Amino acid sequence: MTSNFRFAVVSDLHLALPHTIWDHPSRFHLVEVSIPAFESVLKHLTQLNIDFLLLPGDLTQHGEPDNHTWLQERLAQLPFPAYVVPGNHDVPVVMANEQSIAVCDFPHYYRKFGYSNTDQLYYTCQLLPGVRLIALNSNSFNDQGQQIGRLDTQQLRWLEEVLAGAGDELVLVMVHHNVVEHLPNQSRHPMANRYMLQNAPELLQVLKRYGVRLVFTGHLHVQDVAYCEGVYDITTGSLVSYPHPYRILEFHQDNHARQWLQVLSYRVKSVPDFPNLQHTSRKWMGDRSFPFLVKLLTLPPLNLPMSQANELAPSLREFWANMADGDAVFDYPHFPPEVRRYFEKYGAIAPSGTPSLIDNNTTLLL
Repeated sequence: MTSNFRFAVVSDLHLALPHTIWDHPSRFHLVEVSIPAFESVLKHLTQLNIDFLLLPGDLTQHGEPDNHTWLQERLAQLPFPAYVVPGNHDVPVVMANEQSIAVCDFPHYYRKFGYSNTDQLYYTCQLLPGVRLIALNSNSFNDQGQQIGRLDTQQLRWLEEVLAGAGDELVLVMVHHNVVEHLPNQSRHPMANRYMLQNAPELLQVLKRYGVRLVFTGHLHVQDVAYCEGVYDITTGSLVSYPHPYRILEFHQDNHARQWLQVLSYRVKSVPDFPNLQHTSRKWMGDRSFPFLVKLLTLPPLNLPMSQANELAPSLREFWANMADGDAVFDYPHFPPEVRRYFEKYGAIAPSGTPSLIDNNTTLLL
């Protein structure tokens, strides 16, 4: 096995060439910065001796052919290999329409970036000697054509076969939807469950059975590291949402076969036309937060009356920006006790009740 290697994770690029940008007044995605922000990240990464780059989905604004074409051409210019999986924004429709590519077209755009077999939306490849990537497709469609986050039965069977043949290789799994909960009761919360893989428990059982410890996800637009029964789900925030993060990770193994992963996080702080991107983007998110917060307060489990939600929501203006930033600790002492306790649960608190600040910079013992 390769004892030491370095790689990067950049997620939810939502790349949008200028002529494709949607000018929707309530959108959270600051897609105007997508391409310059990505170029800024690539400039940094090319100065480092990284072994590969992982892109866990939502590569494009909404599956536009021009944006997929731009990305495949840009990735081909990199001095290190890059690997992708589709996000819900990359394949939003089964059949191509006037805006988006068809689901089955996705692998053809990314033949050089994992999809040597263009007949399926998932793949595996050897990254380095003794290091294997398994890239999964979490985009499915129900009988009504509605997109859902789920691994189909055929893909799960394929995954078991790959893991059974992996032997003592170190396996990294990449998938767009979250596999471990990053938010309180995420899999059952009416606003948060769409970010979870519907059959995450089934996938987790397979990963645990074969000793897979590292999963890289996106979709949630939050910096967070979650852990469940031996599996770390490292989700990376979006490059077009505050705080515009990306990660650089180093795997180490010593002579006694002890393994650890060092995680370092960075932020894009400035791009042309947005010289103070962090401040502008945080304000952008706060300015659009009120409807989201009222919905959060009035839905289960809080079920607050609309009048009370309207009263409390302004105090939560920075809530989602702080969540997205990672390592947040929340306390709203003027809130009713039940509501105060609810929001405390969103903080980076270990089961022991003490802060656990591992979302951005940490070392994980494997």
